[in-house]
Amino acid sequence: MEVVAVRRGAVRSVVVAGLLVLGVSGVSGVSGEAGAAARGGPEADVAYHGRVSLSQGRLRVWVVPQNDGPAALPNATLRVRLSADLADRQELAQGCARAGLREVVCETGALPLHGRGRHIGLLLELKEPVPEVVVRIDTWWNGGASDRDVSNNRHAVLALDTGDSYAF
Repeated sequence: MEVVAVRRGAVRSVVVAGLLVLGVSGVSGVSGEAGAAARGGPEADVAYHGRVSLSQGRLRVWVVPQNDGPAALPNATLRVRLSADLADRQELAQGCARAGLREVVCETGALPLHGRGRHIGLLLELKEPVPEVVVRIDTWWNGGASDRDVSNNRHAVLALDTGDSYAF
């Protein structure tokens, strides 16, 4: 078992049976978006656009992160949470890791000022087929920046098991 802890980002990764598991360790003081503002850190407006579709227990998620500024970010992490359990085995895109029974996190790559990050495509297998799934997409880590407008980076999408694509 390998454990790597980052002192000031409060991110801990653990490799267990070949799976990368991410967690948050306890950090004293102010954290999150309010913490970045209180520390005088950068400010960025991260937004996510994309689509999801569900067909026969397979969920496709396509996300394009973007940053409307005022500062560029070297990286951020988006989180995809589901209302249904994921299958035990997943083949995830590079830069993505499973973070729970119903959760995946992915790094965005660099988010330039008024620019886009890397396109993230996921094909997630559900533990069992369901008639619908709620997909919640939000920011898990914002690169240490504050974001005053979280309305464009928090989405909840209901995907029916029809194969139709639902945009956000």
